[in-house]
Amino acid sequence: MMIMKDDYWARRLIIFKVIAFTSDIGTNEIKECADEPVGKGFLVSCLVDHRGNITEYQCHQYITKMTAIIFSDYRLICGFMDDCKADINLLKCGSIRPGEKIKECADEPVGKGFLVSCLVDHRGNITEYQCHQYITKMTAIIFSDYRLICGFMDDCKADINLLKCGSIRPGEKDAHSQGEVVACLEKGLVKEAEETDPRVQVSDQCKKAILRVAELSSDDFHLDRHLYFACRDDRERFCENTQAGEGRVYKCLFNHKFEESMSEKCRDALTTRQKLIAQDYKVSYSLAKSCKSDLKKYRCNVENLPRSREARLSYLLMCLESAVHRGRQVSSECQGEMLDYRRMLMEDFSLSPEIILSCRGEIEHHCSGLHRKGRTLHCLMKVVRGEKGNVGLNCQQALQTLIQETDPGADYRIDRALNEACESVIQTACKHIRSGDPMILSCLMEHLYTEKMVEDCEHRLLELQYFISRDWKLDTVLYRKCQGDASRLCHTHGWNETSELMPPGAVFSCLYRHAYRTEEQGRRLSRECRAEVQRILHQRAMDVKLDPALQDKCMVDLGKWCSEKTETGQELECLQDHLDDLVSDCRDIVGNLTELESEDIQIEALLMRACEPIIQTFCHEVADNQIDSGDLMECLIQNKHQKEMNEKCAIGVTHFQLVQMKDFRFSYKFKMACKEDVLKLCPNIKKKVDVVICLSTTVRNDTLQDAKEHRVSLKCRKQLRVEELEMTEDIRLEPELYEACKSDIKNYCQNVAYGNAQIIECLKEIKKQLSTRCHQKVFKLQETEMMDPELDYTLMRVCKQMIKRFCPEADSKNMLQCLKQNKNSEVMDPKCKQMITKRQITQNTDYRLNPVLRKACKADIPKFCQNILSRAKDDTELEGQVISCLKLKYADQRLSPDCEDQIRVIIQESALDYRLDPQLQMHCSEEISNLCAEEAAAQEQTGQVEECLKVNLLKIKTEMCKKEVLNMLKESKADIFVDPVLHTACALDIKHHCAAIPPGRGRQMSCLMEALEDKRVRLQPECKKRLNDRIEMWSYAAKVAPAEGFSDLAMQVMTSPSKNYILSVITVGICVLFLIGLMCGRITKRVTRELKDR
Repeated sequence: MMIMKDDYWARRLIIFKVIAFTSDIGTNEIKECADEPVGKGFLVSCLVDHRGNITEYQCHQYITKMTAIIFSDYRLICGFMDDCKADINLLKCGSIRPGEKIKECADEPVGKGFLVSCLVDHRGNITEYQCHQYITKMTAIIFSDYRLICGFMDDCKADINLLKCGSIRPGEKDAHSQGEVVACLEKGLVKEAEETDPRVQVSDQCKKAILRVAELSSDDFHLDRHLYFACRDDRERFCENTQAGEGRVYKCLFNHKFEESMSEKCRDALTTRQKLIAQDYKVSYSLAKSCKSDLKKYRCNVENLPRSREARLSYLLMCLESAVHRGRQVSSECQGEMLDYRRMLMEDFSLSPEIILSCRGEIEHHCSGLHRKGRTLHCLMKVVRGEKGNVGLNCQQALQTLIQETDPGADYRIDRALNEACESVIQTACKHIRSGDPMILSCLMEHLYTEKMVEDCEHRLLELQYFISRDWKLDTVLYRKCQGDASRLCHTHGWNETSELMPPGAVFSCLYRHAYRTEEQGRRLSRECRAEVQRILHQRAMDVKLDPALQDKCMVDLGKWCSEKTETGQELECLQDHLDDLVSDCRDIVGNLTELESEDIQIEALLMRACEPIIQTFCHEVADNQIDSGDLMECLIQNKHQKEMNEKCAIGVTHFQLVQMKDFRFSYKFKMACKEDVLKLCPNIKKKVDVVICLSTTVRNDTLQDAKEHRVSLKCRKQLRVEELEMTEDIRLEPELYEACKSDIKNYCQNVAYGNAQIIECLKEIKKQLSTRCHQKVFKLQETEMMDPELDYTLMRVCKQMIKRFCPEADSKNMLQCLKQNKNSEVMDPKCKQMITKRQITQNTDYRLNPVLRKACKADIPKFCQNILSRAKDDTELEGQVISCLKLKYADQRLSPDCEDQIRVIIQESALDYRLDPQLQMHCSEEISNLCAEEAAAQEQTGQVEECLKVNLLKIKTEMCKKEVLNMLKESKADIFVDPVLHTACALDIKHHCAAIPPGRGRQMSCLMEALEDKRVRLQPECKKRLNDRIEMWSYAAKVAPAEGFSDLAMQVMTSPSKNYILSVITVGICVLFLIGLMCGRITKRVTRELKDR
């Protein structure tokens, strides 16, 4: 197209007028431009930059016209360039590579300003220095007036009017109004994205033009005229030493955006710029340049975007993050830029339109005024966690999406709020880990709720972990080590599909289910993946909110049962305590998690920390094993009452034991050892205590019946024994007994601790005061313990060392018998001896509590004591009546040999300690208090109380007590061994005079009596005295004791002083009967011989 010569010179005239005007102004108003050369656009560019200092309106007009003329006439352009003086092809201005022209500009028409704009668009491809310098100056001029931007006016004219972004009226002195127009359009564009139903919408073609302008101004902040003028002072304050170009000043200002001294107008301009970057990553020069090759390499470029034109920052970040997580190589420069912009998105929630759209209400109600340094986002996270109210689903999804985009799990520094809150913890607890390493977050989780953790860090950490726990990809280490396992076992297919196909936490739930499978069950995780899954399980188990499925299914139950349980770890414990009350879905999830804990108790991180000292001292071997399989908890239970045990650990272990009672699956070792036996012998039984009872009963029946083959397998019997022993330590581990005795515990054992079977022991000692139901249960328990003393926790604990000394080879069922036999040993521990005596007292209250006696006298008891058995009640003590009955028969020498041996032992023991004779203690308690108080108070009982009662027999008024003392005398007459005082006094005499006489059936006693009567034998004085005392006692006993049989009656008659009278009366009576018979004849009727012979 030809241009008229006159028109050309008219335009040149305007330029010269500007130059002349400038010369007239001098250096007073625009002294910065005084030294600029006129050619090559330097003066014009300087004037444009400093128009604000020009006061002459006419000069403003000339400058505006001049810039318009320059961009519409190539001859004027060439006039500014030495390279264009000749007939030069403008397309040769620069090249991508030598010989290759800028093809994009080849078809642009000359004379309409398109050519220069095209060169500005592609200035990044220009390599010739002079041309590049010229284009740079032209760019500054173009961006000073939106009307000079090629096509911008045409694309956005309607939008400028619609948004009321037109330039200010002529005459006003604001030289930067044209830059304000672009800024107004930019604000309209970002505002539209933040509204659900925007009142004014920017047209698509104008959107593209606005973003293109922002892209072109991305390398030099001078080109964003609104931001340049808003931030000039701030640039000098914060970025004085930052060289302009390649977006460096932008980045510097972004980094100081939340500084207190940053001006609000600059902060607003920077925020608008950041919002444009969020919509189009190319608005960031450094990001677009650094990641160009990686975007192309991993198909993250424009052609693969969901929308063809808008290259959203979020898509770019997630696409490249996916490549990094899959182990692909992304350049360090690109990763550095990604880190900066991920941090930028986390710092300012307003850069994410979805957050503003979806969380507007939550921000207004809960988080107003917290917009700086990521505090608003963390406030919203806190709301989502349920700590500050309720949050909408859309807001939660928007936050989850933002966390996915920024991926702070890969580098904690992305989350500025977390970084600042946890800096001190990282410096102390995690200083061994490289800064920015993903394991920093893991380290912080490991120190959660420890003394090294600070409260603010704890809150920020849990708020972030809440979202990381809902998308397994956000844990970088987990994803890297488990992506193959997840694809193989959980049917995930890549990074982007997972979040769309799987509900929150589903992939991780799948992984941990496979992590604890046995080899027999197949399809296990790889070793690396299993280790990561266990690590995360151990860390997240401290907070139910970090388990998405648990929180979702148990939300109602948490509110119903656990609203007051706000301390660390209490919520899960509360759910476990109310397991039977939970809704079905919640109960299943809590049950599954508890089942996992039983296999790997280290999931209970808080318990492990509390138990660290005891683990290191007693359980370090099992703790070091990579596979737990329930061994560590078993070790802790066994050492629960060691002196090194602290209260928190003991409480935690006991709680876990109580939870295990609810379902036998919660005891991993028991479940694995006995699952087949349970299915076969105890089907449909769920509670552990019921399973234990079922299996124990089966084992006992098989043993009693001498079955050739036990129905319960050997491995199950062994583990069953462990479970039985553990249950004896705390009454709460035996639910039936505990429920029956709750009121009695409250009334009589309120201040007694549950551990070490102390409550059980308390109930045993006050058995007579217990309610009927509790009494029966305690009796049943004692019966079980006497049959199997190893189940007597207190006895086994108190006598542990004595068992090792005296009974190392003894069978568990004969343990008490062995201890009784060694009770009076000089090296017997006093506490153990006292405990043995307690158990003997218990045994003597009822023959059923003495299995050895019961077996030995099984024929004698119903034969001689049937009247007592007929009055007996189940599960209620007979108070020694049967044993007293057998004692009397022992004196009469009518018992079977086995039974006699057992009764002799009982008589001997009770002769030394009156407390072992329940009948004597019951009937003579008053007499013992009045007559034998001093003897009863003696710490060591050696028969003094019995001797005292015998000596004071004449003073005893109560008939029942007198009868018991007489029975003692009768028993002692049968065998000297059952009279310890006499036996001790006559031990030497027995050795000298009766050594050849076998003991029993009164033989040695008769020997001593004969020796006493023999004048030639000299007995020991003490023995002689005791024998004489016994003769007097027996004589008196014979007088006052009631006859219990014909022999007793005959003996009393023969020893009576009136025996002649009694015998005479008896003889007369018999004679009278004889005479009456003779005189009265037969009474029966006579019958005839015929009837007799018939």
